[in-house]
Amino acid sequence: MMPISALVLALGSAVLHAIWNLLLGRARDLQAATAATFLLAFAIALPFAIVWWQADSSVWPYALASTILEVIYVLALVHAYRVSEISFAYPISRGIAPVFVLAISVLVLSHEATVAEGAGVVLVGLGVVLVGSRRGVRVPAQALLVAAALGATIAAYTLVDRAGIQRAGALTYFVLTLAGPCLVYPPLVGARAIRAALDRFILLAALANLGSFTLGLLALRYGSAAAVLAVRSSSVVIATLLAGRLLAEHVSRRRLAGSVLVFAGVALLAV
Repeated sequence: MMPISALVLALGSAVLHAIWNLLLGRARDLQAATAATFLLAFAIALPFAIVWWQADSSVWPYALASTILEVIYVLALVHAYRVSEISFAYPISRGIAPVFVLAISVLVLSHEATVAEGAGVVLVGLGVVLVGSRRGVRVPAQALLVAAALGATIAAYTLVDRAGIQRAGALTYFVLTLAGPCLVYPPLVGARAIRAALDRFILLAALANLGSFTLGLLALRYGSAAAVLAVRSSSVVIATLLAGRLLAEHVSRRRLAGSVLVFAGVALLAV
């Protein structure tokens, strides 16, 4: 049974992850808001990471691979939120990611898929169909492809980070992985646009970004990785539900039901 402490921490991580994505969705300049969010999160974490610096020499290949993947992730995230609604892109990308992880584990790492994992893939697939379907409206193929690409990027850095986080402290690894996006993406956006995007909502997004990462790692101290991942995947339902209320997106019952199926599928994949 999952300890209450781990459950609370994992749920907190899920809520904060959904919140910082939703706060980006409300921004007028999505590119500048994204750059500002990651820069602030990096700046807030850096002093603490320096004080409590903890990194084994073997972490560098993983940190380098992860930070490159984070650059791709940021680019894909911005593009996904520009061509589709968050209530569409978020559950699809977060749901497809563990399916990709399972596929790579089976094809490359000789993992034998279980019945539960197979059922999880089916549920995620059904959920994606429901999320992407709307009566009388055809979802553009570009939006689906970008969401899938975002999910593939999440899967890739997840596999890298599983090994990398074992070789460094949480805050140390956080700043190492964010170094790439903070060096590469802001110059593409421009300092003037980033300064214009700075407001209390971006500060909240940065704090939520850092908080989600930290709470997720703390949850792993008290609960199993599978249980924590399963609980954190509830963010797909939270983000979909709140997107209708906070961003005025058209979240139909079908889309909400699809996000619930994605959550259930990810939970099975985690277990």
